Amino acid sequence: MRHLIDPMDLSVEELDDILTLAEKMYENPEKYMDVARGKKIATLFYEPSTRTRLSFESAMLDLGGNVIGFSSANDSSVSKGESVEDTVRTVGCFADVIAMRHPNEGAPKLASMYSPVPIINAGDGGHNHPTQTLTDLLTIRKEKGRLGNMTVGLCGDLKFGRTVHSLIKAMSRYEGISFVLISPEELKVPEYIISDVIKPAGLKYEEVTSLEDNMGKLDMLYMTRVQRERFFNEADYVRLKDSYILDDKKMKLAKEDMIILHPLPRVNEISPAVDDDPRACYFRQVKYGKFARMALISRLIGLDV
Repeated sequence: MRHLIDPMDLSVEELDDILTLAEKMYENPEKYMDVARGKKIATLFYEPSTRTRLSFESAMLDLGGNVIGFSSANDSSVSKGESVEDTVRTVGCFADVIAMRHPNEGAPKLASMYSPVPIINAGDGGHNHPTQTLTDLLTIRKEKGRLGNMTVGLCGDLKFGRTVHSLIKAMSRYEGISFVLISPEELKVPEYIISDVIKPAGLKYEEVTSLEDNMGKLDMLYMTRVQRERFFNEADYVRLKDSYILDDKKMKLAKEDMIILHPLPRVNEISPAVDDDPRACYFRQVKYGKFARMALISRLIGLDV
């Protein structure tokens, strides 16, 4: 039985296999619409989510399976004090796979130690978000035709942004990657990402504060919002929330084939005027995400696809 807690749980070969299957599903969804008949996914979301939860549920439904679960801890026995361990032991009696989002870092890892079925980490605090990473990799591969040999800009909240941490881990294993890490000093990427991921891979990286000065060198720009829910101090959030806003003026500085990704939701870090730019991939990214999760679910529960 396999779990997906961290993007590094999958080898490059396994990642490529899942992405290839996702592309096949994207191109011919009708072929896979009944392969999970009789199977169930449980979506256990201890904190709010729109895209991720609905993407998992749509993925299972489009495979012909069924969905159970909860969208808030207040709607479950968690509100009565039930532990994560007991919740997954119970839900594992009803489902074939569990997708879990939790505000506490490490909770899905703990769940995997007790669950009778595969656990998929759907986001744990500021730690990891591996299925968003699958979504990001599929988007990059579809839009750029490759996953290596590019300069990747990551902009905004790099300290608390679990999607950023997961993407850096995953892309550090491809050749020719260099990172431009764009953030305020207070929201720089955690030191362990530099020391444990980027440096051991021998990758080039820069830590900068200006988006404008670095736009022209990027093959991909990954924008993130400053997350109010990760701040203990409202004043710090208000001071930093508008640090970077991508608009038409900045887009004129970018390469003609640069792509823009965003894990969403956005607040105001990307102007709506950018949405019609063909380089803006973030809504196509949402669609790719469903197929990435369809492929992952298929592999974890052993569907014959």
